[in-house]
Amino acid sequence: QMSPQDRIGRWYFGGLASAGAACCTHPLDLLKVHLQTQQVGKISLGQMSVKLYRSDGLLAFYNGLSASLLRQLTYSTTRFGMYETLKKQFPSDQPLPFYQKAFLAGVAGACGGFVGTPGDLVNVRMQNDVKLPPAERRNYANALDGVVRILKDEGVARLWGGAVMATMRAVLMTIGQLAFYDQIKQTIISSGVGKDNLTTHFSSSILAASIATLMTQPMDVLKTRMMNAKPGQYKTILHCVKHTAEAGGPSAFFKGLLPAWVRLAPHTVLTFIFFEQLRMQFGYLKESKN
Repeated sequence: QMSPQDRIGRWYFGGLASAGAACCTHPLDLLKVHLQTQQVGKISLGQMSVKLYRSDGLLAFYNGLSASLLRQLTYSTTRFGMYETLKKQFPSDQPLPFYQKAFLAGVAGACGGFVGTPGDLVNVRMQNDVKLPPAERRNYANALDGVVRILKDEGVARLWGGAVMATMRAVLMTIGQLAFYDQIKQTIISSGVGKDNLTTHFSSSILAASIATLMTQPMDVLKTRMMNAKPGQYKTILHCVKHTAEAGGPSAFFKGLLPAWVRLAPHTVLTFIFFEQLRMQFGYLKESKN
């Protein structure tokens, strides 16, 4: 008799799991963006939290939640869906070697990064709005309002502002999260250290999150700066790299590393736990897709 562990996830489970995780971790994501975009001075995570609370109360920590959900439902649905679908094209009797998982994750991540750029752009802007003087705030009512206003005021091309950086980051993020998670989980189960259960899912996702954070932090800093820049502030990615390096040295590329890990680790853990539970409860058995 087939057990829940034998079930296969449906293509959209990753997007649903990521959206659920985003609802839990959005305040940490918001703090990470604020730390990365501060130009002068060094405000700690605690000081930033107090400043936000004093400005707008608890709701300040959920600025841009609709944009975060839009981003996950585009970006993560695409990368999870493509990765899981591409994996199924290979024979299932033998585990895929890591280099193939990494390649498939990279392809899926590139597509997800491009598709998710508009949501990501609106997300960064909505999170950063509370820091600006009232006269300079964009005041998007929600994610869709942000998309419509960017289309109307700045044109279609601006929706994909920073798309190259977002796509490069998404490639590394998807390799770090999906390929490494798969490999670590497979190693734990095949070595007999653990079974296909919550403990293994938790351990694998924590390790994958740590790897993904280190791999993506420089890209994340540059992507956030480019998306939040005024039109024409950075002519190219290299211009942004040069400006960031001159302003803060090599460490500037890892600004907000601890908050990024603190945000990414719970998000990754929750995403994979939700994904595995969806797979085991609502996935289809290998013999049939019905």
